[in-house]
Amino acid sequence: MNNTWTQRWDDRYKSEEFAYGEDPNNYLKEQIEKLEIGSILFPAEGEGRNAIFAAKLGWKVSAFDISEEGRNKALLLAENNNVSIDYQVGELETLDFQEEQFDAIALIYAHFPASIKSEIHKQLNQLLQKDGIIIFEAFSKKHLEYVTKNEKVGGPKDIESLFSIEEIKADFPNYEIIELEEKEIELNEGLFHNGIGSVIRFIGRKK
Repeated sequence: MNNTWTQRWDDRYKSEEFAYGEDPNNYLKEQIEKLEIGSILFPAEGEGRNAIFAAKLGWKVSAFDISEEGRNKALLLAENNNVSIDYQVGELETLDFQEEQFDAIALIYAHFPASIKSEIHKQLNQLLQKDGIIIFEAFSKKHLEYVTKNEKVGGPKDIESLFSIEEIKADFPNYEIIELEEKEIELNEGLFHNGIGSVIRFIGRKK
């Protein structure tokens, strides 16, 4: 990832207000409460709203992002909520995670650059234990129509960075599909996710 990409996210996260709010994503909240508590990884976690929610439930939480500003906000949010998380900054292959370290991985709007997004998914697969769970929600390719009409809903504006059901099946072939759907939802998350959008939702169990 280049410096322009990193700078973009540092700029978004450096203001005092939380870009996507302090409350967890609704789908993450709904799904994580069904699981037995264990260890969980949050890739591209930004300002930490989902990681902090998991920590408050008792999970052992790890997270990473390329943005130092995101990490700073996340650690402040953790302190304000009297929890602690392991939050690393950098690209995945440079970070200190072990194979089969986690019981769950939560990919919530983890829109990596199009050229590497599938490779990141494959790397993350190595970090999940057998029978571990992926929780995934991100914008679908159909979302391009929505963000063109309403920029406030957020999300990438290039179709290659958006997801399809076929891509998820290809990136996670060794998973039992518990849920996989494309769905229109209404978002109300902070400053940058507001309005109707189209998402892919996926719950998978590693075989």
